[in-house]
Amino acid sequence: MGTIQNRVQSYWKKLFLLCLAVSVALCASWSIWETPTAWASINDDRLDGNIFVVYAGNGSLVPPRLTLAESMKRKMPVVLVYYLDDSRDCKEFAIVVSRIQEFYGRAASIIPVSVDSIPIKSTYSPNEVGYYYTGVVPQTVVLDEAGKIVFNGKGQVKYEAVDDVLREVFDLLPRSESVELKRRSFNEFNTELVDN
Repeated sequence: MGTIQNRVQSYWKKLFLLCLAVSVALCASWSIWETPTAWASINDDRLDGNIFVVYAGNGSLVPPRLTLAESMKRKMPVVLVYYLDDSRDCKEFAIVVSRIQEFYGRAASIIPVSVDSIPIKSTYSPNEVGYYYTGVVPQTVVLDEAGKIVFNGKGQVKYEAVDDVLREVFDLLPRSESVELKRRSFNEFNTELVDN
């Protein structure tokens, strides 16, 4: 009688271990195949990554092509944009900065500056980004080719406000007198600027 009972116990033990192994395997496979939900949100002050990549789809803004000192040495107009990656206002403003770069990025130096990266000093020289920062994010400062401040916008400024200043810096026609260019799409990846 003892051998039959031992065989039954052995059978149930093996069945239990098999069920346990299958359960563990199923749980492990669910966690591997389950895709995590994206938690990025433009409506909060949570850090989601670089705002220009996440919210403007433009990874070419950071790091900037030139430093402020290099831009001044080349006598290029500069657009400084002070931001924080964990600021709702900066997240919303990222697309405006990307648009500024789209139209003026070849002629002006667009320099996004994370305020966390500004070295803490008692004084700054005019060729240092800390010189123009006033403690507000976002903050947009436009310098002409001589390094003179021609615009200092605090908070979310409209693209048109910066565009008007840059049109003066580059001696372009005012928006009301120029032909408005709109994007025509060839396909989902390519576009062309055309007259209205």
